[in-house]
Amino acid sequence: QVTLRAGAQLDAHRVNQYTLTLRAACPGEDEVQERLFVRVMAGQALRCDTPFASVGRSCGAQGSGEPQVPAGTGLLQLCCATEGDVVQVQADVAPRTPLYAVLLQPLGGLTHPSLQFRLRNHNTPLTLTRRGLVLAPDGGFNPSKDTQMFRLEIEVTDRHGHNCSGAVRVEVLPSRCPCVTFLEPQRAVTLQEGTGPLEVVTQVHASGDNVRYAILAPTAPALFTIDEMTGEIRSTRRLEVAHAQLLVRAYNALHPADHDTVTLNITVQGTDRRAPSCVPAVSVTQVPETVSPGSTLVTLRCTDPAGAEGLLNYTLEGPPASRSRFHMEGPRLQVNTTLDYDSEAAAAVGFQFTATIVVMAGGQPPRSTRVPVLVTVTPVNEFTPVCPNGATFTVLETAAFGSAVGRVAGTDSDYPPDSLKYSLEGGPGPTQPFSIDTRTGEIRVVGPLDSQRQKSYRLTVRLTDTRNDLDPTKQRSRLCDVAVRLQAVPDQVPVCTPEVQELRITAELGSRQPVTRLACQGSPDGTMLAYAIAGGNEDGRFRLEGNNLFYLPDDLPEPQTFVLLVEVWVSPGAPRRSTVVALVVHVTPRSTPVPPTTTTQHTTLWKEPLVITRTEAMWHPPAWFVAVLTISSALLLAALGCVARSLLCR
Repeated sequence: QVTLRAGAQLDAHRVNQYTLTLRAACPGEDEVQERLFVRVMAGQALRCDTPFASVGRSCGAQGSGEPQVPAGTGLLQLCCATEGDVVQVQADVAPRTPLYAVLLQPLGGLTHPSLQFRLRNHNTPLTLTRRGLVLAPDGGFNPSKDTQMFRLEIEVTDRHGHNCSGAVRVEVLPSRCPCVTFLEPQRAVTLQEGTGPLEVVTQVHASGDNVRYAILAPTAPALFTIDEMTGEIRSTRRLEVAHAQLLVRAYNALHPADHDTVTLNITVQGTDRRAPSCVPAVSVTQVPETVSPGSTLVTLRCTDPAGAEGLLNYTLEGPPASRSRFHMEGPRLQVNTTLDYDSEAAAAVGFQFTATIVVMAGGQPPRSTRVPVLVTVTPVNEFTPVCPNGATFTVLETAAFGSAVGRVAGTDSDYPPDSLKYSLEGGPGPTQPFSIDTRTGEIRVVGPLDSQRQKSYRLTVRLTDTRNDLDPTKQRSRLCDVAVRLQAVPDQVPVCTPEVQELRITAELGSRQPVTRLACQGSPDGTMLAYAIAGGNEDGRFRLEGNNLFYLPDDLPEPQTFVLLVEVWVSPGAPRRSTVVALVVHVTPRSTPVPPTTTTQHTTLWKEPLVITRTEAMWHPPAWFVAVLTISSALLLAALGCVARSLLCR
């Protein structure tokens, strides 16, 4: 069975035939497909034209469905809307003015049959006539300051029972002529006793043109007066507890008939100037830094002498640092965010936050009480010390007692950051010739070192945090591994060539003049050498810079011979293994005759010969052993040859 879908509209002038494809199949059989042709014939249906019955038209389109009004009224503005037609009129339109006319377009170009118009919704003051005219209310529209909306759903039926429906929305705009109007017909004003003369009690305001104000009742007001231009009402004397009612008129100065009134109920109340009392009057609180947000620090118990405890208002005042960390929840002071003791912001305020709770009571004038608050945050040892990365140090095996090896730089996230104590597990001893400074973590040498016996040491340093908790016994510690490697120092004594030099120079005027350059060699690894004049330079005539010797010119009256002893040693190193070079310097003044030739004599000191004995182990077997070994080898080779021959023959 094929039926027409609900809500479908057929229009033979647009589509006069539909082709439906139907498919059917029984279980176990092939599917059968057929087509059904549905032809739409033009009938006598009644149709409501747009925009009365449909949407999608732009403003200004022409058609039989356009709203029609009597000519010459000049009151209507028609435009299209998203559903039905829209009519815009002024609020001061005359009663029963035609606002809209419903016209129908029958299909097939037939003449109009007799039509009936019915209003489907009755919650509207508008009227629909038998001829399809929408009229304004009998009493006109309400002169409101806001736009009013009325929606009408209209059904049209002809004598054959055919019908169609549409909608009209009437928008009533405020009148262009501003009338004098009060927004509210009456107001209540409450005052406190003690209000002085000519103080502003309240002010009334009416909309309109050329508005003036006057008090109608009482005709001779004894307590109040009104400003004709501004509408300010002032007291004429000091007010006491009383109740008064004023009737104020606002009118157009040019058209006095345009007016409106408002009733003012003025109540003068007695005042209680006593401020609320709170317990505690001062709050001093100490909390740990781990207190959770939302925790209550103090609860105020406040009473109002006027008996309005439920109307008390609690606010928090103080520095931004305090207001960001705390807030008021009624009479309760609560933590807003975490109170981190280990932050720079907390340290800047001395770990104490100050604020003031203001308790405000209602009434005029307002009454308030201030409760000072001091919150002290105490530390909690939350974090364990952290060892440094790659704690490995190198020290010379010749390092003297007390020499610094390195510093263990542990860290701790708790405040204060420099509160670590260092200790060496096992303590100093022969197997651990080191000590550590408990405050700085610096490791020093306290025993002899020998790289030939032990090349490195593995130390265990304990880091313990202190002064990070209110309870001194709550400490955290961590063990750190520290490696100390010994750097071997060669025993070779520096060698200088030659060890004794005899030099002759002529003193020149001016700056220093070079004398000689020492040629010395230390260990094969190129360790740096250090030089110093050990003797013979009591008057400071010579200076040694590195391995270069300089003479400082002076007023030398006659030739003079200086014997200098220069010490050369490997640097650094302790104890020093050094060599002494002897320098014989003959200095002749420039005015003294110089021998025809200047010769430099190099003398090598005699040294005791060094005898080196080297023993090498050697093995010399007897002759009989060699003979037996040779014969045994020959017999073994012969046996192996026989075995190989027999295997090949097989």
